[in-house]
Amino acid sequence: MNESIVVACSVAGILVILYLLMIMPKLHKSSDEAFQGWMFAHRGLFHEKEGCPENSLPAFRNAIKNAYGIELDVQLTKDDVIVVFHDYSLKRMCGVDRQVRELTYKEISQYTLRNSICKIPTFEEVLHTIQGAVPIIVELKIEHNYEKTCRLVDAMLSTYKGVYCIESFNPLGLLWYRKHNPKVMRGQLSSMLIKDKEKGNKILYFFLQNLMLNWLAKPDFIAYNYHYRKSLSFQVCSKLYRPYTFAWTVRSEEARKECEGYFQYIIFDHFLPKK
Repeated sequence: MNESIVVACSVAGILVILYLLMIMPKLHKSSDEAFQGWMFAHRGLFHEKEGCPENSLPAFRNAIKNAYGIELDVQLTKDDVIVVFHDYSLKRMCGVDRQVRELTYKEISQYTLRNSICKIPTFEEVLHTIQGAVPIIVELKIEHNYEKTCRLVDAMLSTYKGVYCIESFNPLGLLWYRKHNPKVMRGQLSSMLIKDKEKGNKILYFFLQNLMLNWLAKPDFIAYNYHYRKSLSFQVCSKLYRPYTFAWTVRSEEARKECEGYFQYIIFDHFLPKK
């Protein structure tokens, strides 16, 4: 074997080891016992045609009534009120092309969620509504100032008596929890972001979709777009390191069955999965 081949093999070996270290999640995971056996209603169990929109108090009550866990989204208003709302813009759900972070909660309160009389709820209202009845997955929507978002959300959850975990696409949010409240189960959200044509930094998306920032966030679980369950990095990470795995967002019984063998937990909407 000539010298160039030896060098090439050595470099390849180093790159493989580096890759495996980068995708390594938290090895001594927080317990998921309280989540076992649950399926999670995405943004609550919502029915827009019935005036029960996503991330609304009626949607959360409906999930509780039907004994499903809840996945919900939190972000900050201009005056640092934590609201439960998915999009950074109000356009899709409220018909107004304005950003949540640009408005005070008083300003946001004048709008209703589409096809309903429901207002955008505060996180405090939502926690008071759920009151620990079912486990919840709290997605941190972090467009800016991740430290303030995490600090305020964590402060509110510190007095909450129910079972919860946190997740985010932004690994800085998970890093904050790793440093400040490591006992809370945390999850890295991901998908094939470049293939999905998400707007943003393609280099960053390459690292995120391949779970190559796990070394930073050290997540307990990976929440992955189930359509891409056969992607190389998800397969390697899940089979080699065995983190907890959550599938999002499953929208039929057929899709749920496709997740078997790949995911332990299901986040669903637009159908009622068999329990």
